[in-house]
Amino acid sequence: MNQYTIYLKNNKSYTCEENTSLLQAALDSGIALEYSCLNARCSSCRVKILEGEVENLQDEQVLTAEEKAAGYVLSCNVVPRSEVVLDVEDLAVTLPKPQVTPCKINSITALTPHIVEVVLRLPPKVDFQFLAGQYVDIIRNGHKRSYSISHSQYEGNHLKLFIRNYERGLFSNYWFNEAKPNDLLRVEGPLGTFFYRHNEVCTDIVLLATGTGIAPIKAILEQLQASPELLVNKKVWLLWGGRKKEDLFWKPDFTFGHFEYIPVLTREDDWQGAKGYVQEIASAQAISWPTAQVYACGSEAMIQSAQELLTKQGLKEENFFADAFVAGK
Repeated sequence: MNQYTIYLKNNKSYTCEENTSLLQAALDSGIALEYSCLNARCSSCRVKILEGEVENLQDEQVLTAEEKAAGYVLSCNVVPRSEVVLDVEDLAVTLPKPQVTPCKINSITALTPHIVEVVLRLPPKVDFQFLAGQYVDIIRNGHKRSYSISHSQYEGNHLKLFIRNYERGLFSNYWFNEAKPNDLLRVEGPLGTFFYRHNEVCTDIVLLATGTGIAPIKAILEQLQASPELLVNKKVWLLWGGRKKEDLFWKPDFTFGHFEYIPVLTREDDWQGAKGYVQEIASAQAISWPTAQVYACGSEAMIQSAQELLTKQGLKEENFFADAFVAGK
């Protein structure tokens, strides 16, 4: 089997076999590159090929014709056919190594008619460290579904997840009609590169979420609460959107200064707060976009719209971080 060297623009390199994606080989080599869904449905792992030849593993509909013409690919979806030079640096962090471990359901609590909180109990000897904002795959009967961890630290051998009931969702019937405490499952993770990136010159940290996309945002907020040194000369904004009041099933309760929470609804007639979409409400705030960071989690449509709208406001593209909820993730 052929092997090729993959070069990054900060002079790091790694080896990739001809049937392994550029992303997977990087992660296997301990090199952290941006990624989220792992199935060519989001654009988190988008990179530009400067030199070399690659081949798609499957058709993808995410990149525009202009992006493809400019040499962009999804690193989770291409394999090398020669040595390759990527126009990207690694994340300069050591990601916790993913592992697969058995787990049991500790509790299931209904938060709304359509959302539950599931607490998983892992074996006592498992040290399941993760970065606030990462997600896990739950494995049942040979199938996987991804869920963001809703807290910032691994304590008491527990992982907490917010789970929505999707019509015809692969796991939805199980979570809402069959699951019970002590059910045995498997969990794989931690996964993804959605986590807080400290930036000294950043003045505004803008957190956007819709629905259960609040889970990793909540985890990042807990991290910031525990590390006030990260917030010197910074203001934190949280905009959380839903359709109706019941969709805002969690109440932010943070004591750090310079924190503003704006709940946003789209379909509540007697709602006196902000109405519309979180990205549009955010764009109207007194935020210094050229020195802001944005962390967005929710639907693909929200994330694409937020990136387009807020970069027009002056947000630097490299300061937009997203975790899209995509079909099959």
